Amino acid sequence: MELEAIPGVGSKTAAALSELDDPERALETGDVAELASAPGITEGRAAAIARGAVRRRHDDPGGFLATDRAKEIHRDALGLLKDRTVTSYGEKRLETLYPSGVSSRVEEAREFAESALERTPDPEVLEALTDVEPLADPRSVTVRDRCLATTDAERYSEAQHEMPELSVEVVEDARDLADLARGYSTVIALDEEFAGVAVEGDVRVEPDALDRPAEVVPERVLAFYAANRDCLRAAARVHRAAGIDPPLDVDALEDALSRVDSDGTVVGDDELDRLARAVDDLDAAVSTAESVANDALRDAIEEQDVTVEGSDLLSLVEQGAGVDSLLSRELSDEYAAAVEQAREELIDSLDLDTGEAEVARRAFPEEPSFPVERDDEVVSRLRDDLQAAKDRRAASRKRELAADLADRRGDAEELVRTALELDVELAVARFAEDFDCVMPEFVGDGAAESGDEATNSGFEIVGGRSPLLDVEFAAVEPVDYDVSGVALLSGVNSGGKTSTLDLVALVAILAHMGLPVPAEEVRIERFRELHYHAKTQGTLDAGAFESTLREFAGLATGGEPSAGRSSGGRASGGRSASRADGSGGAGGEDEAGGGDVSGGADRLVLVDELESITEPGASAKIIAGILEELRDGDVTGVFVSHLAAEIREMADYDVPVDGIEAKGLEDGELVVNRSPVKDHLARSTPELIVEKLAGDSDGEFYDRLLEKF
Repeated sequence: MELEAIPGVGSKTAAALSELDDPERALETGDVAELASAPGITEGRAAAIARGAVRRRHDDPGGFLATDRAKEIHRDALGLLKDRTVTSYGEKRLETLYPSGVSSRVEEAREFAESALERTPDPEVLEALTDVEPLADPRSVTVRDRCLATTDAERYSEAQHEMPELSVEVVEDARDLADLARGYSTVIALDEEFAGVAVEGDVRVEPDALDRPAEVVPERVLAFYAANRDCLRAAARVHRAAGIDPPLDVDALEDALSRVDSDGTVVGDDELDRLARAVDDLDAAVSTAESVANDALRDAIEEQDVTVEGSDLLSLVEQGAGVDSLLSRELSDEYAAAVEQAREELIDSLDLDTGEAEVARRAFPEEPSFPVERDDEVVSRLRDDLQAAKDRRAASRKRELAADLADRRGDAEELVRTALELDVELAVARFAEDFDCVMPEFVGDGAAESGDEATNSGFEIVGGRSPLLDVEFAAVEPVDYDVSGVALLSGVNSGGKTSTLDLVALVAILAHMGLPVPAEEVRIERFRELHYHAKTQGTLDAGAFESTLREFAGLATGGEPSAGRSSGGRASGGRSASRADGSGGAGGEDEAGGGDVSGGADRLVLVDELESITEPGASAKIIAGILEELRDGDVTGVFVSHLAAEIREMADYDVPVDGIEAKGLEDGELVVNRSPVKDHLARSTPELIVEKLAGDSDGEFYDRLLEKF
């Protein structure tokens, strides 16, 4: 794969991605965590790169979200999905989903979503997912008990590169090997010429050692599993709880993980534990054994009467003899017994084997002395022997365990990837469950066969409820609405016109992301762009007014606006969703492209009270003119306006007008039918108030006012 061919990937980013083990797989699967492990690539940037790879694969020019408000709705929808993930990976992975006008991309995403909807968000699975995270690279490992040795400078450089965990030494002959063997538990000679050379110590001649890193440096393998032990165990629990067939024997994996500590130390080996305790306790055990011998000898001296004739004493003095000679002559048996007690104490307390015990016995010499003292040279040798045995045992166990785990790394990585992807699927399933979603049906342009024109273009929403409203979802009233062509939407203030536009935009965005939508049924045309123009905050100045007109000129002619794409007015709340790099914010699209889009030819245009851009009289004329231009174009649109009657009078054709009808006033509150009524001009709030006053009064004042409507 040509990395620089991916939208938004330059030479520096391509160079960083090329350092990954398998960048093509990461890009193909949208593995944000793997992409983010490349040098200098943040998770947000990784998500953008993954989206770019998807776009390239589907020849997707992007640009579905054509205005700020459209991007804001997408961001809010994505936020609802992210709220239902457990892992940070799931959040970033969801950002690779984006609305598209390319049918192949939408169908690919739909397959993912339909598979996700078959998942059951089991609490046990969700709990297990809390400890799953992308696998981490272990910290650099340094091994001090082994070294590599070679006579060749080129081989030396190769060894340093292939096995940076070990020291690499240059030697000239067997004498140099012997010197190294005194400082290392194991020396691995890389040159065939040393075969058959007898050297004291653990010296191995292995010319192919660099080809067997798991055997020579098992710490490298163990460090990976140690660093990711908790994550792998959690991923195994996820597979069990979710009933997913794992790519490896998770029982065997967990057994292997139980034998490696968090720092890569092998645990659970009785012999290794014995040697480790012996090394750690050696000094204390020798001191205790000394005390045992001296206590026993002191008791023997105190309990026994020793008589020395004067001539004998004089003879001993003349010979320069001291207490040792006296002990040897008078208490030799008692001294031998005391020393034997010390030896047995040392052997038993350290649990030494036969060979180790033989050395330990020499730690207390047979020549009588008082107090009894250790032989430090013997104790030092015993320590070296125990340490060497411990290192050999640890290395042996490490090699065995590493050999058991080395070939499982790929499957272990797949185990974690599957668990992380399950989090993404469950987020979609939870979203659909929480908001009563269904998969939408695409109609028109060959997507469905039907003789009813209304169901083959535009959109039809049945029982739609928006989760973006500031009320509990259960309290949201369902809305039915369908539009083919361009329609005006009228209605009372606070009757739900803007929320209806938001619902249409949300449904369109989710459908073109390939995701389920919050409704009982949805049929929708494939659109290549969504233009949602939010209500402006006050009358626009001349420059902004001109820019807005250029925007609609572009929509009317089916091309790009001549002065560049505007934001469509400020979104509600005054927030701007555009970014300088054109990505549309986290999880948004990359920069818009051009060209034909397979599977979608139309634009969906949603406009909220365009009359606010200028004076009401001029607004009606402008909107009427825009509708006339859009009438025969490839546009499906909904224009919310309080000037529906005036616009219809100005237009040169019978403009469809739908209305969100208020049933009346109860205790000063509007009672509204939230579903727009087709071909109906809704009454205004002032008219309803005047009507109520006319009904409550016997006077003719309110009746005459009512006649004005």
